[in-house]
Amino acid sequence: MFAEVIVDIAHTAVDRRFTYRIPEALPVALGHHVLVPFGQGNHTKEGFVVALKETADYPNIKEIARIIERYPVLTAEQIALAEWMKDAYHCLFVDALRLMIPAQMRGMRVKEKKVRTVKLADGLDLDAAFLALSKAPSQKRILELVAKIGAEASIPDLNAFYPNCTASVNALIHRGFLIEQSETVFRRPGRVVIHKPAYTLTEAQANAADAIRAAVEQRKGDVLLLHGVTGSGKTEVYLKAIEDCLAIGRKAIVLVPEISLTPQTVGRFTDRFGDRIAVLHSRLSPGERFDEWRRIRLGLSEIVIGARSAIFAPVDDLGLVIIDEEHESSYQSESTPRYLAGEIAAKRVRETGGALVLGSATPSLMSYSRALSGKYRLLELPDRVAGRPLPTVEIVNMRDELLMGNNSIFSDKLAERLSECLGMGQQVMLFINRRGYATFVSCRSCGFVLKCDNCDISMTYHKTESRTRCHYCGAVKPLPKECPSCKKPFIKQFGVGTEQVEEAVHRLFPAVRTLRMDTDTMREKGSYEKLLSAFHRGEAQVLIGTQMIAKGHDFPNVTLVGVVAADTTLNLPDYRAPERTFQLLTQVAGRAGRDNLPGRVVLQTYEPNHPIIRFAKTQDYVSYFHYEIMERKKLLYPPFSLFLRVVFADRSEDAAEKACLHYAKELEAALKTTLGEEGKQDLLLLVAAQAPIARISGHARYQIVLKLLRTRRLKDAVKTVSEFHDLHRTDCEDVQLEINPQEMF
Repeated sequence: MFAEVIVDIAHTAVDRRFTYRIPEALPVALGHHVLVPFGQGNHTKEGFVVALKETADYPNIKEIARIIERYPVLTAEQIALAEWMKDAYHCLFVDALRLMIPAQMRGMRVKEKKVRTVKLADGLDLDAAFLALSKAPSQKRILELVAKIGAEASIPDLNAFYPNCTASVNALIHRGFLIEQSETVFRRPGRVVIHKPAYTLTEAQANAADAIRAAVEQRKGDVLLLHGVTGSGKTEVYLKAIEDCLAIGRKAIVLVPEISLTPQTVGRFTDRFGDRIAVLHSRLSPGERFDEWRRIRLGLSEIVIGARSAIFAPVDDLGLVIIDEEHESSYQSESTPRYLAGEIAAKRVRETGGALVLGSATPSLMSYSRALSGKYRLLELPDRVAGRPLPTVEIVNMRDELLMGNNSIFSDKLAERLSECLGMGQQVMLFINRRGYATFVSCRSCGFVLKCDNCDISMTYHKTESRTRCHYCGAVKPLPKECPSCKKPFIKQFGVGTEQVEEAVHRLFPAVRTLRMDTDTMREKGSYEKLLSAFHRGEAQVLIGTQMIAKGHDFPNVTLVGVVAADTTLNLPDYRAPERTFQLLTQVAGRAGRDNLPGRVVLQTYEPNHPIIRFAKTQDYVSYFHYEIMERKKLLYPPFSLFLRVVFADRSEDAAEKACLHYAKELEAALKTTLGEEGKQDLLLLVAAQAPIARISGHARYQIVLKLLRTRRLKDAVKTVSEFHDLHRTDCEDVQLEINPQEMF
């Protein structure tokens, strides 16, 4: 027998199948992780078995050296998925295969954890043994303890009873009184169970769960969009759908967009399903991630919960995939392969005959359009559970506040609502989508702005660190005492971040305890669980945070949400800025009043009459959708067109610019040939220019932006761009093609 192996080297020259002979004594199977001799020097390399065959096309075939794991690490479905990704995302086969396993498995950097155990030797005469140990009291105590336990005992457990007893245990093994064994254990991430009393589903929830169950049973790979207002009980629908899926012997994957949502989701699911759950996300230790993956691969868990990469979990007989908050941009990978989790999920359920559920209170325009057209099935939860009303939203015009002499962070209305809420012992969430203390540092004399030396980005001031930090490359600088340009002492911090909001709360309410949730405070392992659990227990009254707090969280005692600056994302140079602003404001407003107490939202803005702000106030998604879709149609923005972007990055600005301009000229010619005379109007835009962020991490950046009309010729045009990119070589250090880019900076 022979095996076709993809060698684990990320290079186009070797990204193909190599044939190896399987030694007779080696039980190689499809999907095995193997070591093989490779190249002229026969250096040992790792690889993946992607096919088996009985004959080889040429003589003198090298043999597989050995199997790394005793079981195949890849399923046949995963291998087929990787092959599909290779074409769909124009990536290397090996890059796609690497996504299917924990990164630390490559290079054998993580292994199964084995715990030493001991038990009494068979037929041991305990009385005689104790007599023999009369002059070794430490050994005698250990032997008595093992005898009392009456079963295998681990060395760590024995050390817990008698610290530093390992030497005595080894002596007992040497004398034949104890027999040493080893036990493989799974390293499990900690989790908090969040108990929610069971209740009868509402009619809308029951109808949605029934529709999902039918889709799973029909095995057609259907996609369903669950559109439910905030607080409408989407999670209960997910739980019921998974119960139904497990009842017919199939398995499920649940994706959440933020790691901050994982503890709460896992807590709810653990309450319902116990140890049948495995968790996959980047905050796990290498050992925990490997063992959770191994539990899935060995069939020891039936439900996988995790962030984007959990979609590649080795689940056999996958019946259901749920993507919560499906509109979130975090489901798009920002590194090669640039996959979209929703596309991978749809492909998997088509192949396995499962169902995909996309859930959101604010679906993406593309998803809702597909639901209205019939491509997806639309399920709706129009009301909050138990008849609870949506929170009352009050809009504050911050321009009026300035005219009245209030130049503080909080408007009079928000300060008043804070005082009322805190005075009644209730909780508050304050949202601002900027971390740090101030968003930039500038000179009031000459206008100089302190920028990063490596990036074309202003430095953010972090008061807790007493320095400025670049949020792109992480570089830090001290806060200057005088202007580096004009040397005058008029340096001042401008803009507001989470640190400054927290300081303002302490200034107004000194006795109130606050918690801050942003990237800066969530760096340590377990920090999400600790902070969210503390807030849930009422150990703090105010939670201040970025978009980490804006979605998914369910805190019964939160009755007030304050949006400190609603305009932060509204005027960004991106066609999706209005959509993302509406989604963010609606989601964060939905954190208030989720239990029996009514909720209030105070939304501070400098543009109170902007249509997006008005729609967010009423949380009227349908009206917002029809408004935004008409605006997109006027400008021929997606979904009526498709954007593509090619980004060039090089330490030499001249090299990046030349590569970009040359590439654009040849690409335009190739596209015009493909589209022909009939389709020449389909190319709406092709612009080559410096990227809006001209430098990141010391690399100059140029980009080509293309906009293609959605017609029957679009598929051929995208194929032309992709093939051109695969074949076109430049002297630029890095060139990345992005189809439907998630940001245009």
